Amino acid sequence: MSVAERLEEKEKEEEVAAGSSGRSLGSSDASPDEGVVEDLPLIDEKAVEQLTEGLISHYLPDLQRSKSALQELTQNQVVLLETLEQEISKFKECNSILDINVLFSEAKQYHSKLVNIRNEMMMLHEKTSKLKKRALKLQQKRQKEELEREQQREKELEREKQLTAKPARRT
Repeated sequence: MSVAERLEEKEKEEEVAAGSSGRSLGSSDASPDEGVVEDLPLIDEKAVEQLTEGLISHYLPDLQRSKSALQELTQNQVVLLETLEQEISKFKECNSILDINVLFSEAKQYHSKLVNIRNEMMMLHEKTSKLKKRALKLQQKRQKEELEREQQREKELEREKQLTAKPARRT
């Protein structure tokens, strides 16, 4: 007979004894722990050890399997976290590549703008060079015309001097 069965029998006997005396246990009665040690038969230490080993042998394999499953799960979680971090870094690289692509497209636009500005500046330089040459030619032409006018005036003045009457000299 096991210890649990013995305890159940003992409780039944106490209920029968309490029921036959005609009174129920109340709060003023003795505590339920009183006399328990005296009422229990002596328990064999070897039986307790065997029961403990049986209980442990019954639950220990399940607990060990659960422990190993939890360890495997935590290892898998660590691997998963590392993989996620790698994927996140790949996405960051993709975003940076997209940013680089945007920068390259902007660089192409700015390059074409610079080429257009350079062409316009070259065209303006050519126009200003032509205008400078034309202005220089016009200036030289004016100077030449002024010189010719001045020479013409001098000739006219000299001619007038020659045409003016000169008093005769007495000899």
